[in-house]
Amino acid sequence: MLKNFNGRLSLATVLKASTVAGIAAAVLATGVPLEITRSYAEAVKVQAPAVPSFANVVDAVSPAVVSVRVENRVNPVSDNDGFSLEGRGFDDLPDDHPLKRFFKQFGGQDPNDQQGHQRRFGQNGPGGPNGPNGKGRLRPVAQGSGFFISEDGYIVTNNHVVSDGQAFVAVMNDGTELDAKLIGKDPRTDLAVLKVDGKGKKFTYVNWADDNNVRVGDWVVAVGNPFGLGGTVTAGIVSARGRDIGSGPYDDYLQVDAAVNRGNSGGPTFNLSGEVVGINTAIFSPSGGSVGIAFAIPASTAKDVVADLMKDGQVSRGWLGVQIQPVTKDIAESIGLSEPSGALVVAPQAGSPGDKAGMKAGDVVTALNGETIKDARDLSRRIGAMQPGSKVELSVWRAGKAQPLTVELGTLPADQKDASADDNSQPQQPEAPASEKALADLGLTVGPSDDGKGLAITGIDPDSDAADKGIKEGEKITSVNNQEVSSPADVVKVLNQAKKDGRTRALFQIQSGEGSRFVALPINGQG
Repeated sequence: MLKNFNGRLSLATVLKASTVAGIAAAVLATGVPLEITRSYAEAVKVQAPAVPSFANVVDAVSPAVVSVRVENRVNPVSDNDGFSLEGRGFDDLPDDHPLKRFFKQFGGQDPNDQQGHQRRFGQNGPGGPNGPNGKGRLRPVAQGSGFFISEDGYIVTNNHVVSDGQAFVAVMNDGTELDAKLIGKDPRTDLAVLKVDGKGKKFTYVNWADDNNVRVGDWVVAVGNPFGLGGTVTAGIVSARGRDIGSGPYDDYLQVDAAVNRGNSGGPTFNLSGEVVGINTAIFSPSGGSVGIAFAIPASTAKDVVADLMKDGQVSRGWLGVQIQPVTKDIAESIGLSEPSGALVVAPQAGSPGDKAGMKAGDVVTALNGETIKDARDLSRRIGAMQPGSKVELSVWRAGKAQPLTVELGTLPADQKDASADDNSQPQQPEAPASEKALADLGLTVGPSDDGKGLAITGIDPDSDAADKGIKEGEKITSVNNQEVSSPADVVKVLNQAKKDGRTRALFQIQSGEGSRFVALPINGQG
């Protein structure tokens, strides 16, 4: 009998019950349970485009990359890593005082244990002057990265990684620790070479890449020891070439966006062929961590420097001996150059190779051995890469025309800051001038200088081009368009001649306490 939902059986209920009963009967009749299959939608699956994998590169180069641990000697006051009662006012505390018990429990030295102190820091103790650690014990003071450049154990790293060290340990990717010896370092390029004794073992090493084949946008892989986490791999692209970050005259860095952090310094950046395209040396980071802007010394620079360090332990560089500055668009226009390129000579050092060859303030070096000089930095790098004693042919722009000069390069002195710039003379600053005459169109007020050479700048119009160019009171004008001036009339004469020659700017040589420089100023309004 069928019943409705008020307590009676419904037709649907009967049919459902009949179906279940039928299935049960089938199971009972056959003795084999029925297989009931449920239907589901397929999981999402996307056919991704093929992308390059770095695994093969990493497998090949990882054995050649090492962590560099730098150690220095620390003069100990105790043997307990900084826990000591001596000199801290605890000597008079009772033995049961909590502070005294704390220091004893955690390795603190008992000030009354004179015999123990003698054992540790006596003449022959490990911390004594005749002990195995000499004056103090070796403690880690820095860490970085490096890589083998030869099978017999030469390792390349950064100068700033090893500069404060007295002992060095190279930790290989399998955990093997090898003592390393410093072969040489070059602060100007921030490169250093270490050597480990493998006792006949041949090390896996890597080669330099060809800079000519490195393009912006190429994939690169950085391997190193960030934050002490050895064997770390990051990837990115070459973001830019020829970066100048103000670290020295040889700045010519590759910029990469692979994650580089503290501890990566000295580590290699590879191309997909496993060749070293650069050595990580600096990062731009407001936070202290990676923000995707890292700088690497290019292989072309590192290759020559490392070869010199491996051979002689030092780098010998050519020396021109002149102070130089870039040629701006204004300066180029003021001296009649068609484009702002080359290196402007501010002053040759007396007795330097450049001075002996006849180089003068105001010269612009436009070519070296027939190759165009792009800027002052380009000239510094090229001169520095040459051997002392080399004879070079310079093309110099002087008085509106080019002329050749032959220079025999000297040896860059050890204390020089630049391969081609060294004149940092500081003339006496003028006091109150005897008289003042205005060159209003230039925004300058000038007067005679104390030594009678040049003109003292006694006033600057803050809204003038001179102020915008950074000219200040107290500085001195020594020449205009490479002609010496000693009076305002001399300046006006040179400016009038420049206008007749069709020029709209004049080149002023400005002397300050920091040295000499050239500034181009407009002369359109000058009569």
